[in-house]
Amino acid sequence: MFNHVDLNLEPLKRETIDGVRYYSIPDEEELVKLVSITSVTSHFNKEIFINWRKKVGNETADKITKAATTRGTDMHTLTEHYLKNDEELPTVPPISDFLFKIAKPKLNLIDNIHALEGALYSKELGIAGTVDCIAEYDGELSIIDFKTSKKPKPRNWIEHYFVQAMAYGCMLYEMKDISIKKLVIIMACENGECVVYEETNKAKYIKLLGEYIRKFVGDKLELYGTK
Repeated sequence: MFNHVDLNLEPLKRETIDGVRYYSIPDEEELVKLVSITSVTSHFNKEIFINWRKKVGNETADKITKAATTRGTDMHTLTEHYLKNDEELPTVPPISDFLFKIAKPKLNLIDNIHALEGALYSKELGIAGTVDCIAEYDGELSIIDFKTSKKPKPRNWIEHYFVQAMAYGCMLYEMKDISIKKLVIIMACENGECVVYEETNKAKYIKLLGEYIRKFVGDKLELYGTK
């Protein structure tokens, strides 16, 4: 049984405008919309994905993306139910069930769960998002993200995962004055491996987060001719 520590994070309304996701922040005299951190990280790495689509072709890219999205959604659903101590888990395709089962030994290192799919935001940074999990991992309070893949990814390919996780850490500190110890990525892979990537150098990823946000804002200002 996993212990839970409720942070009482209120849900946020989401909408997509011109391909960018925004969150509306509650209890404001004026409506405030903050950009999704996922949109910020995707924008920073968009050239990589554009080049990949050109290399494999749109049809293949669409097929791979759809399969990865479905696989990831199933994994998140199973993990969320499991960490909520639900006795029965949803039925999913065999590959998704396989990925969840190989991840369970790593998931069992999680405890004192503060949030699952919790909405966070930072008015100071101008960003918002939905964090996979805030909990202790192996005894240390962490931002935890759940990923799936065909095989483990080289660490230098997942910099944006840590940037996004650090963004949630900054939002959490601003909202609740709670500081996390580390960033954790749990990646279940179709080749049978489950790899855990951990990062404790928060200063490095706070700096990178600033670069990601500045690029997003700068490019948007240039796009609309206000730079």
